[in-house]
Amino acid sequence: MVHKPQRDDIIIGREGMKIRKIDIREVPVIQAIINQYAKRGKLLPRALGDIYENIRDYFIAEIDGKIVGCCALHIVWEDIAEIKSLAVLKEFSGQGIGSELLDSALKEAKSLGIIKVFALTYKQNFFSKRGFKVIPSSSLPHKIWGECIRCPLFPNCKEVAMEYIIEDVTE
Repeated sequence: MVHKPQRDDIIIGREGMKIRKIDIREVPVIQAIINQYAKRGKLLPRALGDIYENIRDYFIAEIDGKIVGCCALHIVWEDIAEIKSLAVLKEFSGQGIGSELLDSALKEAKSLGIIKVFALTYKQNFFSKRGFKVIPSSSLPHKIWGECIRCPLFPNCKEVAMEYIIEDVTE
C-alpha cells in the first residue's frame, strides 16, 4: 500500500499542484530525483541518511499525487541559509515548479528572520531571474567549505555562488 500523506501544511496550491513539506516516507523518492541529476554532474548526490537528518529542510512539489520536485532550505547560521537540492523531474521542467519551490523556501527563510540566502549552482540564469546576485565563493561561511571539501569535484568545482538578500524580514 502506498502512503498518501494528508497534510495541512500546503504552502502553494494551483491547478493540480501542491508545494509542501516532505513526509518521512517520501525520502527515497526525493533521493532518486536528486541523484538522477547528480549522476549527470548537475547536483551533489545525497545519501538517504543526509536527507533523513535534514528532513525539515525539504519542500516537495506534488502534481496529482506524484512527487515531481524538491528543494531544501538549510539554515547555516542566525542570518544565513542555503538553497540545496533544487530539482524537478525532467518531464515536468519548464512549468515554473522550480520557481515555486524556490519561492516557498525564500518565504520560509523570511519567516525565520533570515537575511541572506545563497546557492551554489550551475544554473546561474535561473537564480539571476529570481533576484540572486553572483558573489565570490570566498565570501561564504567556512562551514560551507567543510561540505565542499568532501565533494568529489573539490577543488575544481565550477558552481557559481549566488546570494539573495531578503529586504525586510519584519513584514
